[in-house]
Amino acid sequence: MTKVLIIYTGGTIGMVHDRVTGTLMPLDFNLITENVPELKRLNYEITVYSFPEIIDSSNMTPDVWIELAEIIEKNYAIYDGFVVLHGTDTMAFTASALSFMLEGLNKPVIFTGAQLPIGEIRTDAKENLITALEIASAKQNGKARVPEVCIYFDFQLFRGNRAFKYNSAKFEAFRSPNYPVLAEAGVHLRFNDSSIRKCDDCIFKVHKKLNNSIAVLKLYPGISAETVKAIVNSEANAIILESFGAGNTSTEEWFLNCLQTALNKGKVILDISQCKVGTVELGRYETSRPLKDMGVASGFDMSYEAAVTKLMFLLGRGYTVDRISHLLETNLRGELSKSSPVATKTVF
Repeated sequence: MTKVLIIYTGGTIGMVHDRVTGTLMPLDFNLITENVPELKRLNYEITVYSFPEIIDSSNMTPDVWIELAEIIEKNYAIYDGFVVLHGTDTMAFTASALSFMLEGLNKPVIFTGAQLPIGEIRTDAKENLITALEIASAKQNGKARVPEVCIYFDFQLFRGNRAFKYNSAKFEAFRSPNYPVLAEAGVHLRFNDSSIRKCDDCIFKVHKKLNNSIAVLKLYPGISAETVKAIVNSEANAIILESFGAGNTSTEEWFLNCLQTALNKGKVILDISQCKVGTVELGRYETSRPLKDMGVASGFDMSYEAAVTKLMFLLGRGYTVDRISHLLETNLRGELSKSSPVATKTVF
């Protein structure tokens, strides 16, 4: 019998209304079958692990990501797949972080949650949970059908480090515009096998060191020199530069000097676009050529969530600045549609 471990961290999916106060209260997920009796009809052996202290996803931290990775590592040989129940607000960050931390993964780790509590009549929780379990247990030729860290939500399965939350008012909470969905649930569960990463011969390894020494510089017209200097002169080891369009920034001398000073101090600068669709193309326009020349790394079509967690992962490995910059431009876990030609030729 297929064995799936449900890991409950918190979030709306695990809430029920308290009959006395009327407020939302965390559910004891050991009683999950009482709220989702359909689970009894699934031919799986389901075990539930609930975090001792339920976490609102707004309070998610790298320490919790490490704890999640350790739980999966401890149970990796026991279970065929994992379903992580998580609040939607930071689900994409956690899924992205786990994609980097779980190297050589060949079993499904499916994140899901809900926009309405599991006890509500119109809840999306039941469908999300049941289908996430089906995906976590799906096999083809005896092997996991989706050996990736993914997010399943509202009938669609996304690569974890490609998705982001875009809507808090609809069941369709997540999107992945720069990469195809991995599966769609309708009358039939249809997998997009050509877009799913396979790692049959990989050796599973868990990385447990993260470094969150990251600052974010989001550009806007009229940004002041004082604001830019405050960010680039901070104690952060890396800076995510949220630029315009295809990676474009101001060409004002003071601005470029600020970036160059940060690079000279040994900081890593990663350029990602504020646009949700498209890619950074350093050097395509004159407004981005200076960045390419000074050594700013291109994030290509990485999401903001992937940029943050990939930097934490690489900084945690203790690599040199040059190596981190190269690896930022290298497709490690499917977070990029393409890699820099220079990066792919570098052996690590």
